[in-house]
Amino acid sequence: MQEILKICDRHADRLRWAVSQLQCHAPFDEHGLSRLTDTEIAVLDQFSVRFGKLQDVMGAKLFPAVLELTKEPGELKAFIDKLNRLEKIGAIPSADDWLLLREVRNTFAHDYPDDPELKAEIINRALDLTASLLDVLDSVKRFVQPYL
Repeated sequence: MQEILKICDRHADRLRWAVSQLQCHAPFDEHGLSRLTDTEIAVLDQFSVRFGKLQDVMGAKLFPAVLELTKEPGELKAFIDKLNRLEKIGAIPSADDWLLLREVRNTFAHDYPDDPELKAEIINRALDLTASLLDVLDSVKRFVQPYL
């Protein structure tokens, strides 16, 4: 659990940094995207990668580790069942909100070079949801603390 949390924290720290660097450009539009410098594009890439990696690690490793740590009964094969159990025990605020974060991550993972307006919309949505993603991580960390 500690190692998984360390990985999550590293992604979260780098995600926060990228967001802080991008705030002066938000909200993005198609014209703003075309005016970004190479360095700003690299920061945007950092944001995209860290958003996706944090969301991935939490869903694939942290959430199952929480269920294992709490010795939750029953075999939960479907991811939605795991999310619902995590919500029920208070580890995450909302299974539905997590599914939205996952949807945004999936959309964010695709590149839309021929549609800068759509790309800007996706970036803005991910920026808006970053606080929610980080809040879920904080919630899980608070929840597992008594078990560690």
